[in-house]
Amino acid sequence: MGAKGLTWAGDPGKQRGIMNQRFFLPALCILLGSNAVVAQAPKSAPAPVPTLPPTFADVAYGTNPRQVIDFWKAPGEGPRPLHIYIHGGGWVGGDKKMAAATVQKYLDKGISVASVEYRLTGEAPLPAPVHDAARAVQFIRSKAGEWNLRKDRVVLSGGSAGACTSMWILLHDDLADPKSDDPVARESPRVQGAAVGSGQTSIDPKVIEGWLGPNVLKHRMINMAVGEPTIEGAIANYAKHEALYKEFSPYNHVDANDPPLYMTYGNDMSLPSKDAGHGIHHPVYGVKLKGKSDSVGHECHLNIAGVSKPEKYPSADDFIFGILLAP
Repeated sequence: MGAKGLTWAGDPGKQRGIMNQRFFLPALCILLGSNAVVAQAPKSAPAPVPTLPPTFADVAYGTNPRQVIDFWKAPGEGPRPLHIYIHGGGWVGGDKKMAAATVQKYLDKGISVASVEYRLTGEAPLPAPVHDAARAVQFIRSKAGEWNLRKDRVVLSGGSAGACTSMWILLHDDLADPKSDDPVARESPRVQGAAVGSGQTSIDPKVIEGWLGPNVLKHRMINMAVGEPTIEGAIANYAKHEALYKEFSPYNHVDANDPPLYMTYGNDMSLPSKDAGHGIHHPVYGVKLKGKSDSVGHECHLNIAGVSKPEKYPSADDFIFGILLAP
Protein backbone atom coordinates (compact mmCIF):
# COMPACT_ATOMS: atom_id res chain seq x y z
CA MET A 1 0.00 0.00 0.00
CA GLY A 2 1.47 3.35 -1.01
CA ALA A 3 2.04 6.33 1.24
CA LYS A 4 -1.09 8.43 1.94
CA GLY A 5 -3.32 5.70 0.52
CA LEU A 6 -2.88 6.59 -3.14
CA THR A 7 -2.48 2.98 -4.27
CA TRP A 8 -4.19 -0.23 -3.28
CA ALA A 9 -4.27 -3.94 -4.13
CA GLY A 10 -7.15 -6.09 -5.29
CA ASP A 11 -10.63 -5.04 -6.47
CA PRO A 12 -10.89 -1.22 -6.34
CA GLY A 13 -14.58 -1.64 -5.65
CA LYS A 14 -13.74 -3.37 -2.38
CA GLN A 15 -10.77 -1.27 -1.29
CA ARG A 16 -11.74 2.26 -2.36
CA GLY A 17 -10.03 5.44 -1.47
CA ILE A 18 -7.77 4.87 1.49
CA MET A 19 -7.38 8.67 1.50
CA ASN A 20 -10.32 10.95 0.81
CA GLN A 21 -12.38 8.19 -0.81
CA ARG A 22 -15.39 10.46 -1.31
CA PHE A 23 -13.44 12.79 -3.58
CA PHE A 24 -10.31 11.25 -4.95
CA LEU A 25 -11.65 8.21 -6.77
CA PRO A 26 -14.69 9.81 -8.42
CA ALA A 27 -12.52 12.64 -9.67
CA LEU A 28 -9.94 10.20 -10.99
CA CYS A 29 -12.62 8.15 -12.74
CA ILE A 30 -13.94 11.26 -14.46
CA LEU A 31 -10.47 11.94 -15.79
CA LEU A 32 -9.88 8.35 -16.95
CA GLY A 33 -13.36 7.37 -18.00
CA SER A 34 -16.22 5.79 -16.11
CA ASN A 35 -14.95 2.23 -16.67
CA ALA A 36 -11.34 2.94 -15.74
CA VAL A 37 -9.53 0.64 -13.35
CA VAL A 38 -6.79 2.18 -11.27
CA ALA A 39 -3.70 -0.02 -11.44
CA GLN A 40 -1.67 -0.88 -8.38
CA ALA A 41 1.58 0.99 -8.27
CA PRO A 42 4.51 -1.38 -8.27
CA LYS A 43 6.11 -1.85 -4.89
CA SER A 44 9.59 -0.53 -4.72
CA ALA A 45 12.12 -3.31 -4.32
CA PRO A 46 14.52 -3.06 -1.40
CA ALA A 47 17.82 -1.55 -2.35
CA PRO A 48 20.34 -4.30 -3.15
CA VAL A 49 23.11 -4.75 -0.62
CA PRO A 50 26.39 -3.69 -2.23
CA THR A 51 28.72 -6.63 -2.73
CA LEU A 52 32.44 -6.88 -3.28
CA PRO A 53 33.56 -9.09 -6.20
CA PRO A 54 35.38 -12.14 -4.82
CA THR A 55 38.92 -13.02 -5.79
CA PHE A 56 37.48 -16.39 -6.79
CA ALA A 57 33.72 -16.84 -7.25
CA ASP A 58 31.63 -20.01 -7.21
CA VAL A 59 34.54 -22.33 -6.60
CA ALA A 60 33.15 -25.87 -6.53
CA TYR A 61 33.91 -28.11 -3.55
CA GLY A 62 31.44 -30.77 -4.74
CA THR A 63 29.33 -31.73 -7.74
CA ASN A 64 26.02 -30.12 -6.74
CA PRO A 65 25.41 -26.56 -8.04
CA ARG A 66 25.03 -25.33 -4.45
CA GLN A 67 28.33 -26.83 -3.31
CA VAL A 68 30.31 -23.68 -4.05
CA ILE A 69 32.20 -20.98 -2.18
CA ASP A 70 33.30 -17.40 -2.76
CA PHE A 71 36.78 -16.38 -1.62
CA TRP A 72 38.30 -12.97 -1.01
CA LYS A 73 42.10 -12.95 -0.69
CA ALA A 74 43.49 -10.48 1.84
CA PRO A 75 46.63 -8.46 1.23
CA GLY A 76 49.64 -8.89 3.47
CA GLU A 77 52.93 -10.70 3.75
CA GLY A 78 52.93 -14.37 4.61
CA PRO A 79 49.93 -16.70 4.92
CA ARG A 80 46.76 -14.91 6.02
CA PRO A 81 44.22 -15.85 8.70
CA LEU A 82 40.77 -16.81 7.46
CA HIS A 83 37.17 -16.00 8.37
CA ILE A 84 34.60 -18.47 6.95
CA TYR A 85 30.93 -17.44 6.80
CA ILE A 86 28.09 -20.02 6.68
CA HIS A 87 24.75 -18.47 5.78
CA GLY A 88 21.48 -18.95 7.63
CA GLY A 89 17.96 -19.62 6.39
CA GLY A 90 16.78 -22.60 8.43
CA TRP A 91 18.63 -24.95 6.04
CA VAL A 92 15.68 -24.30 3.71
CA GLY A 93 16.86 -21.05 2.09
CA GLY A 94 19.55 -18.39 1.97
CA ASP A 95 22.74 -18.01 -0.01
CA LYS A 96 26.38 -17.02 0.32
CA LYS A 97 26.06 -13.33 -0.57
CA MET A 98 27.96 -11.07 1.82
CA ALA A 99 27.74 -7.31 2.16
CA ALA A 100 30.78 -5.46 0.84
CA ALA A 101 31.29 -3.64 4.14
CA THR A 102 31.37 -6.92 6.07
CA VAL A 103 33.98 -8.44 3.78
CA GLN A 104 36.03 -5.26 3.65
CA LYS A 105 36.40 -4.90 7.41
CA TYR A 106 38.19 -8.26 7.49
CA LEU A 107 40.30 -7.60 4.42
CA ASP A 108 41.40 -4.32 5.98
CA LYS A 109 42.80 -6.33 8.89
CA GLY A 110 44.65 -8.71 6.58
CA ILE A 111 42.08 -11.47 7.08
CA SER A 112 40.92 -13.47 4.06
CA VAL A 113 37.22 -14.34 3.79
CA ALA A 114 35.28 -17.29 2.41
CA SER A 115 31.52 -17.71 2.17
CA VAL A 116 29.93 -21.14 1.84
CA GLU A 117 26.83 -22.28 0.01
CA TYR A 118 25.40 -25.75 0.62
CA ARG A 119 22.53 -28.05 -0.27
CA LEU A 120 19.20 -27.24 1.39
CA THR A 121 16.92 -29.66 3.16
CA GLY A 122 14.16 -29.34 0.58
CA GLU A 123 16.56 -31.11 -1.77
CA ALA A 124 18.74 -33.08 0.63
CA PRO A 125 17.89 -33.38 4.36
CA LEU A 126 20.45 -33.87 7.10
CA PRO A 127 23.28 -34.65 7.09
CA ALA A 128 23.69 -32.86 3.74
CA PRO A 129 23.67 -29.15 4.73
CA VAL A 130 26.01 -29.58 7.68
CA HIS A 131 28.35 -32.11 6.09
CA ASP A 132 28.54 -29.89 3.01
CA ALA A 133 29.74 -26.97 5.13
CA ALA A 134 32.29 -29.16 6.91
CA ARG A 135 33.53 -30.40 3.53
CA ALA A 136 33.82 -26.78 2.38
CA VAL A 137 36.09 -26.02 5.35
CA GLN A 138 38.24 -29.01 4.45
CA PHE A 139 38.34 -27.91 0.81
CA ILE A 140 39.43 -24.38 1.73
CA ARG A 141 42.17 -25.79 3.91
CA SER A 142 43.36 -27.89 0.98
CA LYS A 143 43.85 -24.59 -0.89
CA ALA A 144 46.03 -23.08 1.82
CA GLY A 145 49.19 -23.03 -0.28
CA GLU A 146 47.49 -21.72 -3.40
CA TRP A 147 45.37 -19.12 -1.56
CA ASN A 148 48.02 -18.06 0.97
CA LEU A 149 46.18 -19.18 4.11
CA ARG A 150 47.13 -20.14 7.65
CA LYS A 151 45.52 -23.43 8.54
CA ASP A 152 46.00 -22.66 12.24
CA ARG A 153 44.07 -19.37 12.14
CA VAL A 154 40.52 -20.12 10.99
CA VAL A 155 37.28 -18.87 12.57
CA LEU A 156 33.72 -19.68 11.54
CA SER A 157 30.69 -17.45 11.75
CA GLY A 158 27.04 -17.59 10.78
CA GLY A 159 23.55 -16.71 11.87
CA SER A 160 20.61 -18.95 12.76
CA ALA A 161 21.04 -22.25 10.87
CA GLY A 162 24.51 -21.06 9.80
CA ALA A 163 25.27 -20.63 13.48
CA CYS A 164 24.00 -24.12 14.25
CA THR A 165 26.22 -25.55 11.53
CA SER A 166 29.22 -23.51 12.68
CA MET A 167 28.78 -24.71 16.26
CA TRP A 168 28.46 -28.32 15.13
CA ILE A 169 31.71 -28.12 13.16
CA LEU A 170 33.44 -26.40 16.08
CA LEU A 171 32.30 -28.85 18.74
CA HIS A 172 32.22 -32.13 16.82
CA ASP A 173 35.07 -34.61 16.86
CA ASP A 174 37.47 -34.26 13.94
CA LEU A 175 36.10 -35.58 10.65
CA ALA A 176 39.48 -35.83 8.91
CA ASP A 177 40.36 -39.19 7.41
CA PRO A 178 44.18 -39.33 7.14
CA LYS A 179 44.01 -42.56 5.12
CA SER A 180 41.58 -41.31 2.50
CA ASP A 181 42.52 -41.25 -1.18
CA ASP A 182 40.73 -37.90 -1.34
CA PRO A 183 43.13 -35.09 -0.38
CA VAL A 184 40.22 -32.90 0.77
CA ALA A 185 38.94 -35.60 3.13
CA ARG A 186 42.40 -35.80 4.68
CA GLU A 187 42.08 -32.18 5.82
CA SER A 188 40.58 -31.31 9.19
CA PRO A 189 37.44 -29.15 9.49
CA ARG A 190 38.42 -28.27 13.07
CA VAL A 191 38.89 -24.53 13.48
CA GLN A 192 40.25 -22.17 16.14
CA GLY A 193 36.91 -20.62 17.09
CA ALA A 194 33.39 -19.70 16.05
CA ALA A 195 31.39 -16.50 16.52
CA VAL A 196 27.70 -17.05 15.86
CA GLY A 197 24.36 -15.26 16.13
CA SER A 198 20.94 -16.57 17.20
CA GLY A 199 21.93 -20.18 16.67
CA GLN A 200 20.08 -23.36 17.56
CA THR A 201 22.13 -25.37 20.03
CA SER A 202 19.64 -28.23 19.73
CA ILE A 203 17.28 -29.18 16.93
CA ASP A 204 15.74 -32.13 18.79
CA PRO A 205 12.00 -31.38 18.98
CA LYS A 206 11.58 -33.26 22.24
CA VAL A 207 14.35 -31.19 23.82
CA ILE A 208 13.55 -27.75 22.46
CA GLU A 209 9.83 -27.95 23.17
CA GLY A 210 10.77 -28.45 26.80
CA TRP A 211 13.15 -25.48 26.67
CA LEU A 212 10.95 -23.09 24.71
CA GLY A 213 7.34 -24.26 24.48
CA PRO A 214 5.35 -25.56 21.50
CA ASN A 215 5.70 -22.52 19.21
CA VAL A 216 9.31 -23.38 18.38
CA LEU A 217 8.07 -26.50 16.61
CA LYS A 218 6.12 -24.35 14.18
CA HIS A 219 9.35 -23.37 12.45
CA ARG A 220 9.86 -25.56 9.40
CA MET A 221 13.59 -25.87 10.04
CA ILE A 222 12.81 -28.60 12.59
CA ASN A 223 10.73 -30.91 10.41
CA MET A 224 12.47 -30.15 7.11
CA ALA A 225 15.83 -30.98 8.68
CA VAL A 226 14.85 -34.65 8.55
CA GLY A 227 12.87 -34.47 5.31
CA GLU A 228 9.41 -34.33 6.87
CA PRO A 229 6.97 -31.89 5.21
CA THR A 230 5.18 -31.27 8.53
CA ILE A 231 6.11 -31.21 12.20
CA GLU A 232 3.31 -33.71 12.82
CA GLY A 233 5.12 -36.17 10.58
CA ALA A 234 8.43 -35.48 12.27
CA ILE A 235 6.93 -36.20 15.69
CA ALA A 236 5.03 -39.26 14.51
CA ASN A 237 8.24 -40.65 13.02
CA TYR A 238 10.51 -39.41 15.80
CA ALA A 239 12.06 -42.84 16.42
CA LYS A 240 13.19 -42.89 12.78
CA HIS A 241 14.78 -39.44 13.03
CA GLU A 242 16.00 -39.41 16.62
CA ALA A 243 19.61 -40.23 15.74
CA LEU A 244 19.81 -37.32 13.27
CA TYR A 245 18.21 -34.91 15.72
CA LYS A 246 20.69 -35.84 18.40
CA GLU A 247 23.73 -35.92 16.12
CA PHE A 248 23.15 -32.46 14.67
CA SER A 249 22.42 -30.73 17.96
CA PRO A 250 25.67 -28.95 18.91
CA TYR A 251 24.73 -29.18 22.60
CA ASN A 252 25.45 -32.92 22.48
CA HIS A 253 29.07 -32.49 21.38
CA VAL A 254 30.54 -30.05 23.91
CA ASP A 255 33.66 -31.06 25.82
CA ALA A 256 36.56 -29.33 27.51
CA ASN A 257 38.90 -29.75 24.54
CA ASP A 258 36.72 -27.85 22.06
CA PRO A 259 37.89 -24.50 20.63
CA PRO A 260 36.30 -21.33 22.05
CA LEU A 261 32.80 -20.23 21.10
CA TYR A 262 31.16 -16.79 21.08
CA MET A 263 27.34 -16.62 20.90
CA THR A 264 25.16 -13.54 20.39
CA TYR A 265 21.38 -13.39 20.85
CA GLY A 266 18.55 -10.88 21.09
CA ASN A 267 17.26 -10.12 24.56
CA ASP A 268 13.64 -11.28 24.48
CA MET A 269 13.92 -13.86 27.24
CA SER A 270 10.16 -14.38 27.60
CA LEU A 271 8.90 -17.95 27.85
CA PRO A 272 7.21 -19.81 26.35
CA SER A 273 8.39 -18.51 22.98
CA LYS A 274 5.88 -16.21 21.30
CA ASP A 275 5.97 -17.61 17.79
CA ALA A 276 8.09 -19.68 15.42
CA GLY A 277 10.60 -16.93 14.72
CA HIS A 278 11.08 -16.06 18.38
CA GLY A 279 11.40 -19.70 19.32
CA ILE A 280 13.93 -20.71 16.67
CA HIS A 281 16.26 -17.82 17.63
CA HIS A 282 15.59 -17.70 21.38
CA PRO A 283 18.43 -16.74 23.77
CA VAL A 284 17.67 -19.81 25.88
CA TYR A 285 19.62 -21.79 23.27
CA GLY A 286 22.71 -19.84 24.31
CA VAL A 287 21.95 -20.09 28.01
CA LYS A 288 21.69 -23.87 27.78
CA LEU A 289 24.95 -24.31 25.87
CA LYS A 290 26.80 -21.82 28.06
CA GLY A 291 25.70 -23.76 31.12
CA LYS A 292 26.95 -27.03 29.69
CA SER A 293 30.22 -25.47 28.53
CA ASP A 294 30.86 -24.05 31.98
CA SER A 295 30.14 -27.42 33.57
CA VAL A 296 32.77 -29.20 31.46
CA GLY A 297 35.38 -26.42 31.34
CA HIS A 298 34.85 -25.32 27.74
CA GLU A 299 35.56 -21.66 26.85
CA CYS A 300 32.21 -20.16 25.87
CA HIS A 301 31.17 -16.50 25.72
CA LEU A 302 27.49 -15.49 25.74
CA ASN A 303 26.39 -12.00 24.67
CA ILE A 304 22.69 -11.29 25.20
CA ALA A 305 21.99 -7.63 24.57
CA GLY A 306 21.43 -5.87 27.88
CA VAL A 307 21.51 -9.15 29.80
CA SER A 308 24.93 -10.76 29.50
CA LYS A 309 28.13 -9.26 28.09
CA PRO A 310 31.47 -11.07 28.09
CA GLU A 311 34.30 -9.14 29.74
CA LYS A 312 37.09 -10.53 27.59
CA TYR A 313 35.38 -9.97 24.25
CA PRO A 314 32.71 -7.22 24.28
CA SER A 315 31.70 -8.04 20.69
CA ALA A 316 31.89 -10.85 18.16
CA ASP A 317 34.43 -8.88 16.13
CA ASP A 318 36.64 -8.54 19.21
CA PHE A 319 36.53 -12.31 19.53
CA ILE A 320 37.25 -12.97 15.85
CA PHE A 321 40.11 -10.45 15.65
CA GLY A 322 41.49 -11.65 18.98
CA ILE A 323 41.86 -15.20 17.68
CA LEU A 324 42.82 -14.55 14.09
CA LEU A 325 45.32 -11.76 14.79
CA ALA A 326 46.93 -13.30 17.86
CA PRO A 327 50.75 -13.41 17.69
